[in-house]
Amino acid sequence: MPPLPAERNEAMREFLARAGWGKADSIPLPGDASTRRYIRLRLGDRAALLMDQPQSAETPAASSGATPDERRALGYNAVARLAGADCARFVAAANYLRSKGLSAPEIYAHDAAQGFVLIEDLGDDLFADVLRRGADEPALYAAAAEVLAKLHADAAPNVLPPDKDLHVYDETALLAEVDLLTEWFFPVALGRKADTAESEEHRHLWRLALAPHLRAPPVFVHRDYHAQNLLWLPARGGVARVGLIDFQDAVAGAKAYDLVSLIEDARRDVAPAVGEGAAGIYLKNMREQGTALDADAFAAEMAAFAAQRNAKIVGIFARLFRRDAKPRYLTYLPRVWSYLGRDLQHPALAALKSWYDRAVPHEARGVPRHEGV
Repeated sequence: MPPLPAERNEAMREFLARAGWGKADSIPLPGDASTRRYIRLRLGDRAALLMDQPQSAETPAASSGATPDERRALGYNAVARLAGADCARFVAAANYLRSKGLSAPEIYAHDAAQGFVLIEDLGDDLFADVLRRGADEPALYAAAAEVLAKLHADAAPNVLPPDKDLHVYDETALLAEVDLLTEWFFPVALGRKADTAESEEHRHLWRLALAPHLRAPPVFVHRDYHAQNLLWLPARGGVARVGLIDFQDAVAGAKAYDLVSLIEDARRDVAPAVGEGAAGIYLKNMREQGTALDADAFAAEMAAFAAQRNAKIVGIFARLFRRDAKPRYLTYLPRVWSYLGRDLQHPALAALKSWYDRAVPHEARGVPRHEGV
C-alpha cells in the first residue's frame, strides 16, 4: 500500500486527535477494488477502524431527481447509482441499519468533508474466512437470510437521515450494469467489440425481463451482500450475529437482489442445498412477520435479478482485468457464467438465454484467452 501524501496524512492525524484517538497504534489493512483505505487502530484496550476515503477520488452519485440523460452526462457512477466517495452516505446507511437492530458498525466520529470516518471494529471473522475454517455453512446462511427478512419488514425509506436520498435501483441503473458485459467482456473474451445490433438487442431483452419486477414497493438493498461483506458475531443474539459492512452503495430495490447476491457468490461456491435453505428461511420469516410473498413470483424475481447481477459481474471482472490490470478476477468467471447459465433456465428468461447462446459461445465463458491471458 503506497504511503499517504503528506497533506492527507496530516489531515488524518488532526482528525484522529480531535476524535480522541491521536495516540492510537495503527495497522493499515490491505485493499483491492476501491479507492478507500482502512486502518485498524488500537488505543489501550479499545479498538476502532479508520475509513480513509478522499472525497475527490470518484465521481459522485447524481441526485434522485436527475434524469437518465443528466446521469449519463455525469458518468457511470451516476448512471448506476453508485455512491462514489460519499462518506456521509456510508454514515447515514450505517445509522439506518443500526436503527433496525442490525450490526452495522457504530460511527464514533466522522468528517465527511475530508473523507474520514472512525467506526466500530467488528473484527476479522468474515463469513468467507470462518467457512474456510469449518463453520456451519447452513447456519450462517440462514442467519444472513433472517437479516434480510428483518430489513424487508419495512419499505425502503425515501431518505436516509439526516439528508441522503436512498436512490431507486431503477431501469437506467440496471441496464447500465448489464451493458458492462457487451462493453468489456466481448473485447476480452471474443477479441472484438459487440456491434450495435447485438448491444441494442441485449439491452432490449433485459428491459423486457426486468420490467415485471420493478413495480413492487422497494426495500433497502445492500447491493453487495455476500460472504466477504458479512461478519460472524456469535456472541451477539438473533439478527445482530451478522455484521454488515461495505453498504455505502445501498439503494431502494427488489427484495430478491440481496438474497441472490448471498447465494450466488462470485468468489465462493455455495452448495445448492444451502442456497435453497436460505431462500426457504427468508420466505418463512417474511410470512411469519406478516410480509408474505408468493413463492412462484418470488422465484421468477430471483432468477431475473440473479441473472442481471451475474451479467454485471462478468462485465465488471473483465473491466478490472483490462482497465485496472487485475487478472485474478478472470479466475472467477467460470463460476459466474455457471450461475448465469443456471439463472437463464427460468422460462421467463428464454429470450435472453437465446441471445447469450448465440452471442457468447460456451467455450468463451471460461477464463478468456485473448490479450495474452
